[in-house]
Amino acid sequence: AGYYSYKWAEVLSADAWSAFEESAAERGSVLDVETGRRYRQSVLEAGGSRSAMDSFKAFRGREPRIDALLRHQGLA
Repeated sequence: AGYYSYKWAEVLSADAWSAFEESAAERGSVLDVETGRRYRQSVLEAGGSRSAMDSFKAFRGREPRIDALLRHQGLA
């Protein structure tokens, strides 16, 4: 169970980072203020007031996907 939760955290992390990668494709840099602000408001400011899944969905606007993790590990 511990390993599964660790992998799930990697899925969420990679998928969240892919939002910054997507903004870089559009705006030229992963250091996009709008994406960073959305992350701060949706995830960091919410803290423990809601579930991690709800915070993730508020940030990405969808359920997490495994695609980014597979791509980052060279499997896709």
